[in-house]
Amino acid sequence: MKEIKFENLKSGSNLEKVLVSGQFACTGEIGPPTYASFEEIDKHAREMKGKVDAVNFTDNQTAVVRLSSWGASLRLIYEHGMEPNLQVVCRDRNRLAIQSDLLAAYAHGVRNVLCLSGDHQSFGNHPGCKSVYDVDSVQLINMLKRLRDDGCFECGAECKVNPKFFIGCAENPFGDPFEFRAIRLEKKIEAGADFVQTQCILDMERFELFMEKVRELGLHKRAFICAGLMPVKSPRMARYMQTGVPGMLVSEEFCQRLEKAEDPKAEAVNITVEYIKRCQQIEGVAGVHIMAVAWESIVPTVIEKAGLLPRPTF
Repeated sequence: MKEIKFENLKSGSNLEKVLVSGQFACTGEIGPPTYASFEEIDKHAREMKGKVDAVNFTDNQTAVVRLSSWGASLRLIYEHGMEPNLQVVCRDRNRLAIQSDLLAAYAHGVRNVLCLSGDHQSFGNHPGCKSVYDVDSVQLINMLKRLRDDGCFECGAECKVNPKFFIGCAENPFGDPFEFRAIRLEKKIEAGADFVQTQCILDMERFELFMEKVRELGLHKRAFICAGLMPVKSPRMARYMQTGVPGMLVSEEFCQRLEKAEDPKAEAVNITVEYIKRCQQIEGVAGVHIMAVAWESIVPTVIEKAGLLPRPTF
């Protein structure tokens, strides 16, 4: 590999180095458990080590109480020597708590932060709890950018040792109205997002149309866009996502391939590998983010079959 100079890195994270170098990035995801144990996290971390550039930890996903994203991130750093993507949602904490948590996370070695609004609490196991949303995801991105670049908190006070985060955001290419999705992403990039992870792609044709809109606005030249992919292990799950999950678009072809397959799990891997190869051919896609919900053990298999190994090291 030719020597690559990294003088202008914003954070120095491994993920940032991979993306800046022009390598096709590959990240995984581990959903923290709903109990007080690192056992499952350790198991999946061992499986993914050396096969992904970073690991996302969701922040109370689907508004269900889970072991915290920052706690899981520290475990990944100290126990496994791997790099986390710390997810932070606006639903549960105000700007005082968010900034406090992120200072501590950075001091412990966290370098990547993914800024999210968060699923509404009515979807989870505490539907009567009070949401916060003191800031939204765009404001959170801008708050982190000011902390990093200007060394000041949201209130304007000085931060003497400012956290140099690689700032990420999420985007759903499939929500309505479709024609505004790229414009919405532009707002997040304007606010300071360095990289993007999309909602899981289960309709590749629609994603390709979304990327056309992204290229028209030149957003692929202003942020690194990583396509979110999900191995869906059962036809029933695919149909549920097609009909019962708001903001999700699942093609009929996708569902039928799983329904007609003798081994749906094997077909799920095949589809994901095909989608990775298609993403590699789409201008502006800088990597993939593989989120195998409740099936994290399949991620290394997908990566190997897609020919994404060995991962770059610097």
